Amino acid sequence: MKSDIELITSEGKRLDGRGPEDIRKIKIEAGVLHRADGSCYLEWGGNKVLVAVYGPREAVPRHTQNPLRAIVQARYNMAAFSVEDRKRPGPDRRSVEISKVISEALEKVILTEQFPRATVNVNIEVLDAEAGTRCAGLTAAGVALIDAGIPMRDIPVAIAAGKINGQVVLDLGKEEDNFGDADLPVAISPRTGEVLLLQMDGHLTVDEFNQAFDLAVKGCHAVSEIQKKAVMHKYQAIAAEVQE
Repeated sequence: MKSDIELITSEGKRLDGRGPEDIRKIKIEAGVLHRADGSCYLEWGGNKVLVAVYGPREAVPRHTQNPLRAIVQARYNMAAFSVEDRKRPGPDRRSVEISKVISEALEKVILTEQFPRATVNVNIEVLDAEAGTRCAGLTAAGVALIDAGIPMRDIPVAIAAGKINGQVVLDLGKEEDNFGDADLPVAISPRTGEVLLLQMDGHLTVDEFNQAFDLAVKGCHAVSEIQKKAVMHKYQAIAAEVQE
């Protein structure tokens, strides 16, 4: 929804002081849950997301099994206390839709053919929501899957670009998401450049779309480096403990 609110100044500064291509502060920690096969905690701006991965394990009931590959079941949920106006607990249309698109994105990178008749469960819990929670959830899920030791073609990563006050910017904040002109979440496989998720809300011209998409891909590669550092940090810490 377009608004007359000034979300970006004539000098190119946004409400939180960032420039058009700046990403909010990101913190990623792998292996935070001991009872899950893999896990990740992520802070991205005001978002706080916890992901737990279970599997691969036998799919039940048995009629849901695929004899050729594993089934990836992502469950995205926003905690009732994650937003200002308390959310009704349980799934709603939005969470079901996001669960579906994240499941489909993860299926493209997980080597599901190695685990016939199995299931991989990815539980994404949004503890605190600001903007871009689907991108934060998918990015954290990629790290949690690596932590679980599940073979993948690449670590999936996502970020959103958009348009505010007629200008294309990267990584929308809360007010920008609420009052901006458009929002374009993008998820890719950084190694191959394959697009895993692409959605759009709002209106962009062809040139604006291409600019926003290119900006999002550039942002994905930047966030991908943070993912890799989080994974390396965990295993470097384990290696140090073993040496001691």
